[in-house]
This record gives sequence, structure tokens and C-alpha cells, in this order.
Amino acid sequence: MRLGVAGVLVVGVALRFVTRSPLWLDEALSVNISRLPLGQIGPALRHDGHPPLYYYLLHGWIDLFGSGNGAVRAFSGLWAVGLLPLMWIAGKRLGGRRVAWTSTLIMAASPFAIRYGTETRMYAMVMVLALVGWLVADDALRRPTPVRLVVLACVMGALLLTHYWAMWFLGAAGVGLLARVVRRHRAGAIEARNAAIKVLGAMVAGVVLFVPWLPSLLVQSKHTGTPWARPLRPTDIVVRSLADFGGGVQPEAIMLGWFLAIVALVGLFGRAIDRQRIELDLRTRREARPHALLVVLTVALATVAGFATNSTFASRYASVFFPFFVLLVGLGLDRFRGRVALIGVAGALVLLSLAGGVRNIVYSRSQAEVSARAIEAAGRPGDWVVYCPDQLGPATSRVLRPGFRQVTYPAFGGPERVDWTDYTARLAAQTPERFADELMRRSGNRAIYLVWSDTYTTHQQICPDLVNALLRRRPGQALTQGKTATFYEPASVYRFDPAPAPKP
Repeated sequence: MRLGVAGVLVVGVALRFVTRSPLWLDEALSVNISRLPLGQIGPALRHDGHPPLYYYLLHGWIDLFGSGNGAVRAFSGLWAVGLLPLMWIAGKRLGGRRVAWTSTLIMAASPFAIRYGTETRMYAMVMVLALVGWLVADDALRRPTPVRLVVLACVMGALLLTHYWAMWFLGAAGVGLLARVVRRHRAGAIEARNAAIKVLGAMVAGVVLFVPWLPSLLVQSKHTGTPWARPLRPTDIVVRSLADFGGGVQPEAIMLGWFLAIVALVGLFGRAIDRQRIELDLRTRREARPHALLVVLTVALATVAGFATNSTFASRYASVFFPFFVLLVGLGLDRFRGRVALIGVAGALVLLSLAGGVRNIVYSRSQAEVSARAIEAAGRPGDWVVYCPDQLGPATSRVLRPGFRQVTYPAFGGPERVDWTDYTARLAAQTPERFADELMRRSGNRAIYLVWSDTYTTHQQICPDLVNALLRRRPGQALTQGKTATFYEPASVYRFDPAPAPKP
């Protein structure tokens, strides 16, 4: 038993540092923004849509270890490994050693945690900060010393400066604390009430730390947003989150996601009668309620805000409440008092999870290297490479050898970053025909390589129209085809021959 637990932990840690995929759009953007001088990172993020703390930290990491794929992903890997002992502490505090071990094992094997431990994004860091915040707040509710309150304020401020979904998470936590204040006041527990008030005040102080970034947030909310997708209903959020918790859209992953949800519900409603029976308590279990409410209220507040601001949800945003979902799963496993039943259910969850973690090694997030190798094999220095949409530029330009002229649709900008400012308006101001005419003028007699995809909501018709517009001006041929079943970020490459020499 102990050997099996140790094996899962070792494999889980190793999987957080192993993947063969090239960086995809968001990862390449993270690196390209973080490599800027410190004073330019904040202004660059005004065109991107995220808060700055992760990028500042990644900047320092790159200075120390470089910007290779393994180096930049290891930064997230360390955050993901650091989450494991925190899960043990949280689980032990919540339900004892059994809950500590089951929660830690589920997190260690989780394909969701493994995926974002191998991705150059802020989501592993978000998980750590959210759980640290809960642990410190729990300590402060027992004894609100000045040190604990200051640490809590700093952690909450750091979380807000790492990802904007922290606003809905802190809003949910604030609602829970207000309810605690009211309950303790009515019960006459003045000391406990005052402790809750102090913790709430520390959270507000954390919000104050975010205030210097507020002007940038206002610019982002007015001009960037999430033009790549629509707002989602709570049911969409739940279904997509559970699929990602299971490791993606594969049938095994979806099954694992719902399996985890069922065990979490057992943690919320279940009461162990003996080794063979678990009864449901519709009033829910007291120790599970705060975590369930934190998850439910975060989703509810985010849904309302999404429709109010026309912003969407991506399942990776669920990282802010994922540790608390795992704690509910740990509580659910603890309800299985029989040794055989516990080993059977926990073993099935761990095996399915590790299968998803292994799939993370072989599944490629981007077709960028395929595109780059095709262009390099057929092209010469000075040829033009055009990206449609511009969202294909950061990943492909990272692996394409120097010497090509690289531009993006619609404004002939550079490929390293995506300018999300007034994105749909800028797309509407351009047409494939006008872009093709200008490209003909600029490229002269050089070959043109179009890296394109119609899988992006913003460009589903634009990029095919651009292919046709260029074909009306030059002969062309497809070099590669986008493979949606193989790559998370597929792309096709089309070559357009050099313009014929003018007749004498």
C-alpha cells in the first residue's frame, strides 16, 4: 500500500516536467511578453488581457534559466509540485490523515494538474495561491494574529494580480465570511465573530494591493475582453470543467471527470454507516459545505460577470477552485470505510488519472513545428510568411528559423504577440481582398507561405477567403493540412509561388 502511494507520488511529480509538445499560442505569448524589459511588460499586457505578477516572475526565471521549452515550463512544474504538500496539509486539517492522503494522491495523479504543471501559464501558480490563502485564512479564523492577517492580505493581492478569476473566488469567500460573521453574532460568539471580521478586512486589504493595476484592468475590460468566444451558462462551465479535470475531450477523460464529480458529491452528502454502506444526508456534511459553496459561488459570480461584461470561460480558469474540488473528492473517498472499497475506487481514479497524465506527454498542443518544417523545406530566406489568424504567429514564429519576412492578418503586424485591443473592430476594418492586394505589392517576386486555420471563432470565414483571394492572384499548393484530431492548435500551410517576371 505504502509502496503504491509512493509510486503514484513519484510518477505524478515526474509527469509535471515531461511533455514533448511545442509551446502553443498562450505559452508563446507568456514567454514573448515576459522577455520584454520589466518596464514594458505592464504596457504590453494592456493589449493582452491579464494581470502582471506571473509575467514579472517568469521574466526573472527566464533571466536565470533561459527561454527554452523545458526551462519555461519548469517554472509551472515547481508550482505544481509545491501544491502537493499543501494538499496534504489542507486534507489533514479537513478530515485527518486519510483525507490528507487521498486528496494528495488525486492531485498528484490529476491530468488537469499535470497539464498545467507542464504549461507556461499561470494556472499552477493560481492553484497554489488559492490554497495557501485558504490555509492562512483558516489559521487566522482560529487566531487572527497580525502576521497571519498581513500574510493573508499579501496572498490575496498576489492572487488578484495573477488571474482575474480570483475576483469571483474572493467574492465567494467574502460571501462565506459575511455569513460566518452573522452566524457567530447571533450565537453570541463575539470572539469568533471578530476573528471573521478581521479576516474579511485582510481580504479587503488584499484588494487594495490590486488598486495600482486597476487602470490597466479598466483599459483591458473596455478594449480587449475575450473576443475569441461567447459567455457561457453555468451548465457549460460545469461540463467543460469536468472534462478538463479528466484530461480533455476523450471519452476516458469525460468519464473520469464525471467519476470525480460523483465521488465529490459523496464527500458532500455521504455519511459512512459501516464498511458496506454509505447513506446520503441531504443537509450536506458540515465539513464539506464551505468548499462546495466556494466552488458553486465562484461559478455563479463568474457567470453573472461573464454575461454582464460579454466575457467567456475557458476550463483552465477553474484552476482557482480546483484544489477545493479535489478536497471534496478526498472527503468522498474517506466515506468508503471498507479497505477493499477504498482501494478499488481510489485505484480506479488514480489509474484513469495517470492515463490522462501520460497522454499529456504524447498529445501535441500545437502544429507549429510541422508548419515551420514545411516552410523551411520549401522556402528561402526573404520569402514571406503570413499568419491567419494572427493567433498562429507566436507559436510558429518561435520555431521557424530566422530569415523569413513574417506578418499577420489583418494589419501586417509582427508575429510575436497578439494585439487583442478592439480586436473585432480591427478585423472588420480589413478584408481578405484588400490584404491580398497589399501583400502582392509588398512581397514582390518572393514566395508567400500562408499559415492558416478556420477553427478560430473570429476567423472561420476570413482565413478561407484569404486563401481564395491569394489563389486568384498567384498559383498555389497546400503543403500541410491542419489536423484537429491530433493537435490542440492545428494549422495548414499553403505556398503561393513567386510572382512571374514581367514581360520585356
